[in-house]
Amino acid sequence: MKHSRRAVSRAATRPSPLGLRAAIAALAGALAAVSAVWAIVSLQVVRRIVTPPARRMFDTKIVGVDLAAQTITLQRTPDTELPGRYGLFTTGSEPYVKLGTVLSADAATVKRKLLTEIGPDSTLAGEAAFSGWYYDKPEQLHLPFTSELIGSAVGPCPAWLFEAEDATTWVIQVHGRGTTRAECLRAVPLLHRLGLSVLVVSYRNDGEAPRTGGGTYALGTTEWRDVDAAISFALRRGAERVVLMGWSMGGAVVLQTALNSAHSDAVCGMILESPVVDWRVVLGFQAGQLHLPYPVTELALGALQGGWGRPVTHAGGISLDSLDIVARAGELRHPVLILHSDDDGYVPSDASHALADARPDLVELQVFQVARHTKLWNYDPERWSEAIREWLTRHDLVVAGQH
Repeated sequence: MKHSRRAVSRAATRPSPLGLRAAIAALAGALAAVSAVWAIVSLQVVRRIVTPPARRMFDTKIVGVDLAAQTITLQRTPDTELPGRYGLFTTGSEPYVKLGTVLSADAATVKRKLLTEIGPDSTLAGEAAFSGWYYDKPEQLHLPFTSELIGSAVGPCPAWLFEAEDATTWVIQVHGRGTTRAECLRAVPLLHRLGLSVLVVSYRNDGEAPRTGGGTYALGTTEWRDVDAAISFALRRGAERVVLMGWSMGGAVVLQTALNSAHSDAVCGMILESPVVDWRVVLGFQAGQLHLPYPVTELALGALQGGWGRPVTHAGGISLDSLDIVARAGELRHPVLILHSDDDGYVPSDASHALADARPDLVELQVFQVARHTKLWNYDPERWSEAIREWLTRHDLVVAGQH
């Protein structure tokens, strides 16, 4: 009887095949649901990466304005607390104002000097976006310029030309993701003073140049063709040598231009400000900032490179390998000056360091601290300007007597 009871007991505790199959089915369903959620999130991530923003993203708040003292108090962030001159996009009657030095700060706010006069009839809404642009219109430079149209394969791309007298060396400036040509205006006075003509260009899907396909960025893999058209324009107008200068994603565009252009022999150097040198590094960093699960990040990278997410993202077929300039460092043929802050906060400087280590014969890296993404000129204009002036002079790219 005891043996019989033990047999019955073992039989009672043995899982039934039906119950096991049900558990497996439930687990498979749960995994499928999680995978589906990850896929949806990854497509949203890709869409965010490649879609030009309809408006500038707000990243601070206006706490108060003192009209008598012409000061403005902002919510304190790693950007708004930076010393130097900056800009502020607002949603009030003044769409953009210039900001001066920090006058005071506490744990929650910073007070800065207003460099754009705000009158009693002006209104400034609370939401605002802190910017390194400083200049937002070419007229503010008080330099002669012309508005040009660059004939690209996708249509006419607007550009500003600041022509220096008898200049045979031109600098073509390329802005970054989510911005426009105005981002580049900070560099124009220095370059023009050194006797160089400066062409500030737009490129497909940036809101000024023609829209193509789904209106999305290709992270440099197609935009370089519009910069190549700008090189052709410069050569037709008397340029003999061209320096390419790229800001943020504009750095990726410039690097692709130098590697792929039929006019690469005319390129004599590159200046890269807070550049994207390897998109995987940038996207991995930003995924970490958003606390995205590893599978979501991998799915997003796969969707960028493959075509499975194209109906939703309007993007795909972007070769991240071709955009990895550290891996392609051996292909570089032109001297490169990189200006990058180790405290960038958006595009980490790791790949810039890696590229400088891989090609010390061609790549010079000027490392900044404290300064944030594309705000090196704002934070330390003297060092920033001297680094560029010295590099251009050393490579015989400055007109004699203009040092």
